[in-house]
Amino acid sequence: MGMTWTTRPERTAPAAPAGTETHRRPPRAGGQRTRALGERRNWLGGIAGWLWLAIVIVPIYWIVITSFKAQSGYYATNPLAPPTEPTLDNYRLVVESDFPLYFLNSLIVTVGAVVPAVAVAFMAAYAIVRGSGAFRFLRGVNALFLMGLAIPLQATIIPIYLIIIRLRLYDSLTGLILPSIAFAIPLSVLVLTNFIRDVPKELFESMRLDGAGELTTLRRLALPLTMPAVVTVTIYNALTIWNGFLLPLILTQSPDRRTLPLALWTFQGQYSVNVPAVLASVVLTTLPILILYVIGRRQLLSGLTAGFGK
Repeated sequence: MGMTWTTRPERTAPAAPAGTETHRRPPRAGGQRTRALGERRNWLGGIAGWLWLAIVIVPIYWIVITSFKAQSGYYATNPLAPPTEPTLDNYRLVVESDFPLYFLNSLIVTVGAVVPAVAVAFMAAYAIVRGSGAFRFLRGVNALFLMGLAIPLQATIIPIYLIIIRLRLYDSLTGLILPSIAFAIPLSVLVLTNFIRDVPKELFESMRLDGAGELTTLRRLALPLTMPAVVTVTIYNALTIWNGFLLPLILTQSPDRRTLPLALWTFQGQYSVNVPAVLASVVLTTLPILILYVIGRRQLLSGLTAGFGK
C-alpha cells in the first residue's frame, strides 16, 4: 500500500499595512551623548558650593558656641574653640531681662501686620486679574502698587514719623503695624497677581456658571490654587517685619515697646558689651523663624520655584 506525503503550508508573517515602515530604527546617537554629559562631574561648582557652605556655617557655629561661654572667659579663649565648661547663664540672663515682653511685642507687630497685608494683597490681586465691567479700572491699580516697590523705607522714614506723630500713635505697637502693612502690600500684590493670572480662565467660568459669587470663587477656587504663593509672601513678610530695626528705632521710645532687634541694646553697657548674652539673644530670636521655615518649607520652596518658572 502506497504512502502519501502531505506538506503543511509554511507560516508567513502578516503583511504590514501599506504606508508603514517595517525596518527597525537605529538607536539615537544623542542618547549616548546625553549620558556622557550627565556622567561628567562639575568639580568647580562642587568646590564653590562647599566654600559657600563653609562661609555660611562658620558664623552660625561661632554664634551658637559663644552663647554657651561665660563672659569672663570669652576674650581669653579662641573664638572658634568650643566651650570647655558650657553654661546656660547667658540664656538665663536673657530670659530674665524682659525677653518675653520683647518677644510678645515682636509677635504682635508681626501677626498684626502680616495678616491684614496678605489678606488685602490677595483680594487686590484677584480684583486686578479678574476685574471686568465696572471694576475694569482696578487693573490700572497694579501700576500704583508697583510704584511702592521703587520707594525704599529709608526714604520715607521722616514722613512716616510725622504722620505717626499727627495720628498720636507714637510709641505704640499700632504705630509700628500700620507702616509695616503699607510696605508689605506691594510685593505681595506683585507675586499673587502672577499666580492668579496663571489659573485657567475655564475654572472661573465654570464657577460662575454654577452660580458662585466672587467671594465664593475667591475662597474656594483662587485661594486653594494659589496657596503656595500665599505661604511664600506670608513667610517673607513675617521675616522682614520680625527682623525690622529702623521702624521700631524711630517710632518707639519706651522700653516696654521694644521689639527683639532693639532688645539687644539691653546687653550693651557704656564701656563694654556682653557678647555671649547678645549672641544668646540672637539664638532665641532666630528660633521662631527657624520653626516657621520648618513648618512651611515645602510650600515656600514650591511657591518660589513656581514663581521663577513662570
